[in-house]
Amino acid sequence: MKRIKELFQKKQNGILNVYCTAGYPQLESTIEVMKCLQANGADLIELGMPYSDPLADGPVIQASGTKALQNGMTISKLFEQLKNFRDDIKVPVILMGYLNPLLQYGFEEFCARASEVEIDGLIIPDIPIYEYENEYKAIIQKYNLDFIFLVTPETSEKRIKKLDELSSGFLYAVSSSSITGSDKDFSAVENYLKRLKEMNLQNPILVGFGIKDRTTFQAACKYANGAIIGSAYIKAIEKSDTEEATKKFLEGILK
Repeated sequence: MKRIKELFQKKQNGILNVYCTAGYPQLESTIEVMKCLQANGADLIELGMPYSDPLADGPVIQASGTKALQNGMTISKLFEQLKNFRDDIKVPVILMGYLNPLLQYGFEEFCARASEVEIDGLIIPDIPIYEYENEYKAIIQKYNLDFIFLVTPETSEKRIKKLDELSSGFLYAVSSSSITGSDKDFSAVENYLKRLKEMNLQNPILVGFGIKDRTTFQAACKYANGAIIGSAYIKAIEKSDTEEATKKFLEGILK
């Protein structure tokens, strides 16, 4: 059984997905950060592939991506780092990134390598539905990777159902049409999450953008299966010892 599917079967609520940037804070930090996240309660890891023009990312994640690129992180380097990561990391791991670098690398080659190192799924926000169905879906499925689409409060019900139908693993509910890391009033998000829950979609739902502490995590989990934390975690490990900072940060969310 796929790891993501197994996770959601075992745990229906309170799932914590943490985003980290490959090659940050240092080039060789990738596996260390992932081990720390797993050891301190992350159920799922979203590993960001740094890119020079990340449309959906806020200043914190953009800065971490810029630093990772300066450190020398590339897709080839990332796959080298991930070569035997399953010896230690048992939680599901998703690669998040943008289409252009993957096309430069070779899209099918990328999917083949991701599958080979035992990555579970992909989030590529700038693949439109039409291109996904006609160009990329068959390749992604050939390599047994889950593909996660994003929906926002402005996405129509018809489109949400379509994206749910095309997604596997889970559906990423963006809490508002803004960039990652921006503050928001979660009471305003509740109606949107409630609406998604009432639609009885086939995929579990994880909420992202603006989740930064126990309060926002619990608010997100009220109407969804869990939440995704990115910018707040990147900030936490920016200038601190990774192990200590991760432990403190995740304890603040989960305990």
